[in-house]
Amino acid sequence: MDIARYQKRNFTGFMVHALFLALTLNFIDVNTVVPNMLAEAGGTAFHMGLLSAIMVGGTKFMQLVFAGIIVPLQRKKGALLVGIYVRVFALLLMGIFLRTLSGEAAWKVWTIMTVMALFSFSGAYANISYTDIMGKVILPDRRKRLLVLKQLISSVGVILSALLVKVILSQLAYPYNYSLLFLLAGLLLLFGTIGFWMLKEPKGEAATQTTLTEKVHQFWEVLSSDSNFRKYLFLINTTGVIAAMLPFLILFARQRFSVDGSLTGTFLLVQMFGALGTNILLQLFSRDQRYRSLIYLFIIVSVITPLCALLVPAHPLWYASIFLLSGISHTLNQILSSGILLEISTNENRAIYTGLSGAGSIMQVLYPLLAGVLVGFIGFQAVFILSSLYMLAGIYTARTITCTSLKLD
Repeated sequence: MDIARYQKRNFTGFMVHALFLALTLNFIDVNTVVPNMLAEAGGTAFHMGLLSAIMVGGTKFMQLVFAGIIVPLQRKKGALLVGIYVRVFALLLMGIFLRTLSGEAAWKVWTIMTVMALFSFSGAYANISYTDIMGKVILPDRRKRLLVLKQLISSVGVILSALLVKVILSQLAYPYNYSLLFLLAGLLLLFGTIGFWMLKEPKGEAATQTTLTEKVHQFWEVLSSDSNFRKYLFLINTTGVIAAMLPFLILFARQRFSVDGSLTGTFLLVQMFGALGTNILLQLFSRDQRYRSLIYLFIIVSVITPLCALLVPAHPLWYASIFLLSGISHTLNQILSSGILLEISTNENRAIYTGLSGAGSIMQVLYPLLAGVLVGFIGFQAVFILSSLYMLAGIYTARTITCTSLKLD
């Protein structure tokens, strides 16, 4: 198959899905909507840490489990669609369950966490195919443009959806407001599959199933032979834990002042403006494949985010500025984690690298669990300061990672 012939079609397909996915994730934003919903149901910092571990680190770890199933497939679009449809089912199920939710109860908290785990793990199943297909159907010189433009289109769309989220959370009573958000999210994600049906995927070479022992051996072989992959893992295990830390910002805010649905919507809207502004600037000023400056920027924003949460006055309007930073860090994290992995892997090993990167993201599982426990003993202030110091270690990757195709130097 002539990949160049279908560049426009495949590019458009990824854009269509990106828009609907962004709208979906806005309705169930893991940094604002989900933490406050969980807290309303009776969730604690421990529950939030566990859910963050599942939705951020656990999702990546499950990619190693699913890689053994998906890698042997010569065409992976079918596996991608299966994963997406399971996610749709989980969102609709959550929306129906939330309509019956009122008051605090342990079983309600654990039910929410179970359904969100199904949503997250099915996303891990789909992501392996997604990354592999993108690497095969989008030419190397267009990948970074795709990632940046995808983030830009997504950000523009989610500003409108963030306004809708704010209206729903403000005008409807709990739990019907959250129920409607999840039902809408399920329908939007369903429409997003249109983009994947558009993709023209070439038939890959047949691969063989691997045993668990072979997977472990494969992991250590890649670690020992590819220094850039080691540095990539170091980045996502240090500065990359910002993704698992952001949900704690809502819980910290609830200790300082009252956080209702309307304020949650405001935080989400500010976060989306941060993401949109970042994408516009990157689209205007980032016209090549250079990533090193983005890594430095990502580290700086990630490190100062929890510190600023401690320093701003205990007032909703001041605290909203923290979510401006969270939008910036989230956008940079998405671009860098996808972009660097695409470039340090090849068409033959990309699915394997994606799975191994999930298994290697151990701190994205351990960090939120540890933070959730430590908050109860030493408080949010100490945990946030320690987190900033830890994320600063990511500077090692920015200084040392090298790759010709990335043009990092």
